[in-house]
Amino acid sequence: MSKKEQRYPGGLGELLSADMRAKEYFMSLPDYVQGMIQQRADNVQTCAQLENYAENLLAGDD
Repeated sequence: MSKKEQRYPGGLGELLSADMRAKEYFMSLPDYVQGMIQQRADNVQTCAQLENYAENLLAGDD
């Protein structure tokens, strides 16, 4: 299993605590994207899910 697919069942908080790259990526996102991701924190259990969700939210900005 790649690091991007490592699952953190505790959700976003556990992911960001355990994976510095995921935390740096999350902190680089605009505040409104961070907020929207935090609203669904339990559903974000892998780096890949975090990145996909953020990309989908940011795609609406184009």
